[in-house]
This record gives sequence, C-alpha cells and structure tokens, in this order.
Amino acid sequence: MDALEGFSDPRLCRALLDRIRAELGGGLRFMEVCGTHTVSIFRSGVRSLLPEGVTHLSGPGCPVCVTHDSEVAAFLKLAGQGALVATFGDLMRVPGPGKRSLGTARAEGARVKVVYSPFDALVLARENPGDRVVFLGVGFETTAPAVAATIKAAREEGVGNFSVLSLHKLVPPVLRVLAGDPDLRVNAFLLPGHVSAVIGLEPYRFLASRHGLPAVVAGFEPVDILQALHLLASMKIRGQAEVVNAYTRVVSNAGNPAAMAVMAEVFETSDASWRGIGVIPDSGLRIREEYAQFDAMRVFGLSLEEVPRIRGCRCGDVLRGKLAPDGCGLFGSACTPASPVGPCMVSTEGSCAAYYKYQL
Repeated sequence: MDALEGFSDPRLCRALLDRIRAELGGGLRFMEVCGTHTVSIFRSGVRSLLPEGVTHLSGPGCPVCVTHDSEVAAFLKLAGQGALVATFGDLMRVPGPGKRSLGTARAEGARVKVVYSPFDALVLARENPGDRVVFLGVGFETTAPAVAATIKAAREEGVGNFSVLSLHKLVPPVLRVLAGDPDLRVNAFLLPGHVSAVIGLEPYRFLASRHGLPAVVAGFEPVDILQALHLLASMKIRGQAEVVNAYTRVVSNAGNPAAMAVMAEVFETSDASWRGIGVIPDSGLRIREEYAQFDAMRVFGLSLEEVPRIRGCRCGDVLRGKLAPDGCGLFGSACTPASPVGPCMVSTEGSCAAYYKYQL
C-alpha cells in the first residue's frame, strides 16, 4: 500500500509536470483509449494541470460507450424473446431504440439479471436448466479471456442452455483508424494498462513503425500518467517514435500467453460496429464454429440491424476525440448522470460522465 501511495505523491506529480513544461517543444496532442485512464485523468485533476500546449483527447476506451445502437437493439430483442439475459450492471441503462434500455425492459417484465462475471452467468444456467441463459459479452481484450474460458467450461460441463452474445471489440484496430485520421491530429497515444496486460506491446508496434507516433503503456495513478506523458514529450522532442512499457509492475511486454491462447481457441476476429466510428474490419470477436452451440447469434437467429441514432446525442463525436463533452448541446441539461441520454453519460468510465463529475 505504501508503494502504491507513492504513485499519488503530489511532490512527484509537480516534479513531472515541471519537467514536461520545461522540456516540451511544440505541442503534445495525446489520446488515451481506456475508460479507467479517462476517469483517473479527470478525477485526479491531471487534466486541469497540464501545461500549455499539452492537449488531452479522450478516445473510444469505454466498452459500454462504443457499443453500437444496433447491438443495444439486439440486447432488447433477446430480452423480448424470453431469454434470461445476464449482463454487467453498466449495460442496464444504455439507451436503445425508442430510448428503451435493459432496465426499461426488465421493468416491463423481461428477465434481466445483473451478474459480476461470465462465470456467474454459467452458474445461473446450471441452476435454471429450463431457461435459456444468455450472457452479454461486451468489452475489450481485458474481459474476453474470461468469457472464452466460461464458454469452454460450459462445453466441458455440458451446460446446453448457456450462450454468449459476443460483441467484444479489439483495441489495436481502432487505434489504426485513429492514427490515420488527418482531422484528429493526434501525435501520441497513452495506451491502456488492462488491455496491455493481456496482449502485450507487439500489437501496438505499428503506431511507431507505420505512423511515427510515440506510445506509452501506463498505469492509472497520477504519477503513472504524468510519467507516461513525460516519456511521450521526451520522445517527441528527440523526434523518436517508440512503443514503451511504463507499467512493468503489471504489464509484461509479451502479455499473457495463456489468456491470448484461450481467446484464440474460442474466438475468431470479425468486423465490428463502433459507435461514432462505424464498421472496423477485424476489430471484433465472434465465436468459432466449434463452439457454435454457445453462440447466441446462431442460437437465437439474431442479426445486427440498422436503427435510428439517439437524437441530439454527440457521444459518437466525443468517442472519436472530435468533440469535448461540453460541446454537445445536451450535456449538463437534458443529459446528466441522473438522466442520461447517451452511453457516454451512462457509464462511470464514459468521458461525459467523468467530465460532468470532475470537471464542472
């Protein structure tokens, strides 16, 4: 605990801020792509202390926020077909067509249960053999291994009434889109610690080799973040572009081979729809044919259909770094954490929710 407290030491934070301020030549326009980084940067006050010339953009790092409208519609369709839907709690309030959510569906009589892990959903299926239990698989590489392991366990145990709606998304493909966007003008990336603990550094190398952009994997304490920004600023000054691991107490450069192996066994890459960005090739994970009996898409004959966007919501522009949360006309008036219009205000990791709570 003493060691962790050191990563919040105000003296270290001030020293790092002074170094960044003294050494930075030109501007540093960095983007983070992790909801935990988003919250930490706002909550700690780091964003308001950044030296002039350092611009923070919050990208599509909140898994609930990037979940597409068509995917939310699929959740609601499942709930309407009599399935027992098991989900993480932060999906309950995400609005879909007609401003309906899973919470609304449950209030109307649908069976929706909040669980804390995919294994909890498997237990639910074991205990309710007469029900078709569907776990909503939403998240990045951080959560996908546990979902894959749960599907394997379901097959080994012969739990035939369990399935997963896999809508997982992968971080490196969306980074390719962001790095290649000339309007965004990002010149550095703060890389996600949790995702990197699974996939390591290799999937990010293209940022430096192809785009000439420095990138640093960082932890979530203020000193972690400022240390990463100092590394980014230093590389920019020297004209260097590297992918650096500054979170070595948690992240191995090689990632977690066991986690990646179970993902590769159960899932294969597929195109995926991202809110505000659109379809990105090979940025999703679908369940392999060998595990088809546990694929809710196949079991329930689901498809992702185009649905109307939420009127007035600019969450998609916020996720792309094109707009600050307070640039949306609904922010802070029609859209608040108590009465959210879009998912960026629903999730505690959403940019709009963090901005509302810590920046106003």
